[in-house]
Amino acid sequence: MILVDTTIVAVAQPAILEGLNTDINNVIWVTSAYLLAYAVPLLVTGRLGDRFGPRNLYIAGLVVFTLASAWCGLSGSIEMLIAARAVQGVGAAMITPQTMAVITRVFPADKRGTAMGAWGAVAGVATLVGPILGGVLVDSLGWEWIFFINLPVGVVAIVLALKFVPVLPTNEHKFDLLGVALSGIGLFCIVFGIQEGQKFDWDGRVWSLIVAGIVIFAAFVYWQAKNRNEPLVPLALFRDRNFSLSNIGIAAMGFAMSGMMLPIMFYAQSVTGLSPTRSALLFVPMAVLTGALAPNVGKLVDRMHPRYIAGSGLFLLAIALLAFAALMTPTTAIWKLLLPVALMGVANAMIWSPLAATATRNLPMSQAGAGAGIYNTTRMIGSVLRSAGIGALIQSRLAVEIPGSDAAGANEFSGRVPEMLRDGFTSAMAQSLVLPAIVLLIGMVAVSFYARPAFE
Repeated sequence: MILVDTTIVAVAQPAILEGLNTDINNVIWVTSAYLLAYAVPLLVTGRLGDRFGPRNLYIAGLVVFTLASAWCGLSGSIEMLIAARAVQGVGAAMITPQTMAVITRVFPADKRGTAMGAWGAVAGVATLVGPILGGVLVDSLGWEWIFFINLPVGVVAIVLALKFVPVLPTNEHKFDLLGVALSGIGLFCIVFGIQEGQKFDWDGRVWSLIVAGIVIFAAFVYWQAKNRNEPLVPLALFRDRNFSLSNIGIAAMGFAMSGMMLPIMFYAQSVTGLSPTRSALLFVPMAVLTGALAPNVGKLVDRMHPRYIAGSGLFLLAIALLAFAALMTPTTAIWKLLLPVALMGVANAMIWSPLAATATRNLPMSQAGAGAGIYNTTRMIGSVLRSAGIGALIQSRLAVEIPGSDAAGANEFSGRVPEMLRDGFTSAMAQSLVLPAIVLLIGMVAVSFYARPAFE
């Protein structure tokens, strides 16, 4: 449900821009607020799962997420939608670490790759269901229904969790409230500064905010090293080389996967004129191949060195993004775009399971929640920085490619872009895909240094 909600919103962004009479920057904040509220609590919600039981936190998160979804659908202004999405992000933060923690604690190390493969297959199905369902709902009922659809799903999920999710032993934990405050404030300052930079012409206030955020985040890391009680981030976990490298890899994935959706969807709908449903169908090859291949890749992870699988996947995904960017023109035949999208599906299947299984394989069971929380926080930090970075990059490239236009102007790029502006708009979207490709190559280099897993 969380992954569906991320992709489903990407499809609806042009409709939200027009329906709420807002601008590109505010529409990006609909995603950024969700990601920021998702990322910041992840460190503590992983610990809460260890302390109060992953089943309890999982169900509580489902309740928050479902109620916030109703609020999102009822929002009558962009400000209310952004606030509701932030609450929805908190619910998602309560849910996510519990899934990895339960897998880590229930399955033995030599079976965990297979379990993570099934977990990855669900992600593949979500990437298929989200865009298509979003397109159908936006076309037929309006963008509000991309949130209302969560209500029956949430109720069913709560009932099934009560019946099937096991009650696991809990561990006593202290909670580092200072660490929560420092990490949250630091991350917010960095993200807000990057995303609003173009709006304020990157003046001294923007750079001061970004620098302040970096300093506060550095203070957070220092405090984690000095805290002798129970830090929010047990830095000792990073002594495990594979855990550290997996965090770099998943941050790159978090940046890239959500980073590619915004420019591709604006290109598909605003340049080529595809409806939300038809633009969502572009991702069918990716989702089908990811869902079909992920379980088999998961089995390979239990027998094969993960650096070869994850490294190849990250490289192929970078190549697929660059190929898609090269093909983006106002007149490109749709079938040509499906080729790099299919390559994205193969690459995705090779990334999620190896990274997750390798990150958690050597963690002590008492730290399963903390490790899962850190891993998912790293992924979400990558997504948050992507949201801010891609937003700023799109606005700056639009300003360059369409001189004299106000790239963030209300409704300027809602609906289909005027023909005289399509070349410039397309170039801006294509250039925006280069950044996530570069980040993926950094992730590829990181995982190439994986140590051979102990079970081999």
